Amino acid sequence: MKFTIVYDNEALEGYIPGWGFSCYIEGKNRVLFDTGWDGNILLHNMETAGVDDFDYIILSHQHWDHISGLNHVIDRTSYVVVPYSFSSNLKREIARKAEVIEVKDATMIADGIHSTGELGREREQSAIFETSKGLVLLTGCAHPGLDKIVMKAKEFGGLFAIMGGFHDFDNIEVLSEFNLVIPCHCTARKQEILKMKNVKRGVAGSVFEF
Repeated sequence: MKFTIVYDNEALEGYIPGWGFSCYIEGKNRVLFDTGWDGNILLHNMETAGVDDFDYIILSHQHWDHISGLNHVIDRTSYVVVPYSFSSNLKREIARKAEVIEVKDATMIADGIHSTGELGREREQSAIFETSKGLVLLTGCAHPGLDKIVMKAKEFGGLFAIMGGFHDFDNIEVLSEFNLVIPCHCTARKQEILKMKNVKRGVAGSVFEF
């Protein structure tokens, strides 16, 4: 399974950085997880990465830097997966262009793809992917607390890797238990985390295969 970051605060040459996060996952199903802030940046980075359309768009939470690019790519998918707590107006607008799948509790979205369900005050969902190396947890911002998200994700089995925004998470010793850790976007202690042996930098244009 191939994970390509197509939106992040930092970017490789040829890609454009922007505040927010989006990752394209290619396996049995093609998934775009979050859509960043600036849809034009997202489209540029997708084209640079060779990303066209996808089976699902999964939105982690209703913050502008994770959903604002949706209008630029919604015509490339059939399904948009959102937390149940998304505003009724937003869900209604999304439903004009794609089928809306609402998630409240932990559930299977598609074959090999799961959601933690809504967690925390921000009602954020994270995604879990079954790969050849084990489960990979993908977070948007991890506002509910990375430790709480990991605990929920472990209900699906052992985690091989975690990737995404870790926000204000500071119990970084916990990260040593994973084979691979990829901090992105809003990770507050990113520079410290990057010094760990099992950590790789994740920026727009980065590709990881599991």
